[in-house]
Amino acid sequence: MSIDGTYDVVVKSPMGERKSVLTVQSAGDRFTGTNAGDAGSFDVSGAVSGNTLTWQQKITTPMPMTLDMTATIEGDTITGSAKAGAFGSFPLSGQRTG
Repeated sequence: MSIDGTYDVVVKSPMGERKSVLTVQSAGDRFTGTNAGDAGSFDVSGAVSGNTLTWQQKITTPMPMTLDMTATIEGDTITGSAKAGAFGSFPLSGQRTG
């Protein structure tokens, strides 16, 4: 099954659930897309290994930092983590919507 699509995603952080919509368009071992939510809308791109995506995402709210994102897609389910440097790693989960 293709990893391409649109996913409703939730990252559970100490600041509560951070919801976003992740779109993915893969091409070989790379992907591009967007991740849009309450922290803004970001163009994203990164690596594809099998059904796992990895990328870095710079955010500005609630404070400027770079997140190391990992997401594995199995069927219509997406799971992974958002690593926020010294703040640790937070679980990511969601479902394909399109």
